[in-house]
Amino acid sequence: MATLTVKVNRVAQESLDIKSFELISATGDPLPPFAAGSHVDVHIDSGLIRQYSLCNGPHETDRYLIAVKKEPESRGGSRAMHERIREGDVIAVSAPRNNFPIEQQAKHHLLLAGGIGITPVFSMARHLLAAGESFELQYFTRSIQHTAFHALLSGLDFKRRVTFHYAIEPDALRAYLRKLLWHRPEGAHLYLCGPRQFMDLVETTAAPTWPPEAVHLEYFAADPMSLTGSQETFQVRLARSDTTFAVPAGRSIVEVLAEHGVHIETSCEQGVCGTCLTGVLDGVPDHRDVFLTDAEKQACDKIMPCVSRAKSLLLVLDL
Repeated sequence: MATLTVKVNRVAQESLDIKSFELISATGDPLPPFAAGSHVDVHIDSGLIRQYSLCNGPHETDRYLIAVKKEPESRGGSRAMHERIREGDVIAVSAPRNNFPIEQQAKHHLLLAGGIGITPVFSMARHLLAAGESFELQYFTRSIQHTAFHALLSGLDFKRRVTFHYAIEPDALRAYLRKLLWHRPEGAHLYLCGPRQFMDLVETTAAPTWPPEAVHLEYFAADPMSLTGSQETFQVRLARSDTTFAVPAGRSIVEVLAEHGVHIETSCEQGVCGTCLTGVLDGVPDHRDVFLTDAEKQACDKIMPCVSRAKSLLLVLDL
């Protein structure tokens, strides 16, 4: 996949554990445009690629702004961004991609962000504000010190549109969400990003009154429980070469195929970004990603081979 060469123009500490990185073109070529909700793949090191949402508004065509939380259990990406990436560094990123678009026909937009989940939601808020659209943002964090972009979201531009919530106890959070989501305004759409437990709670609370097509989710990681499910050995057949390989417990389809010279492009390796999307011609996938919709999973015609497996003994891929 082609990449863009960008320079880290500015690094700022946005909260106790979140830094923002302003990226500008390092070549003088214009940056590709993007829509609110987009993300870019950041090539931090050889073989170390991570996805980060764009935080700035799409009307800002001269820069990309990302924000990264330093995770205590980092797989290497967030630690490297916080400890090694400096102003003036030149790095490679992908062109923006969008798996979390704004519904253009919505009459009202309800944005909910938990912690670092503010990153794509902030871009949405900026876009909706500039477009004069009806929206509100509910932002849940541990404290003001843990709230990225607090000063900007507290400014006059967002007055009466943003509500902050700090360290709400679980029972109080459930009660608040029930009150917030008990009724869906006509034509309203709900957008949600944050820690999985938070997102699961919001989605469950909204389910009785918000239809699935009106609820839009952005996950940053796959469900840990889905990744620890059954690990039975199964067979993968590549339809174009009519070759078959065994995928044992503890190995991914991507890993096994790579050993035999068949390379599937990957990025997140968690079933989040969609880079490795592959067609399925026969068999029943065991979906463990968070990229495909429920309807797409039920169709059984595509798979994320970086994390997903097979329920059938044989899976035939369009490779």
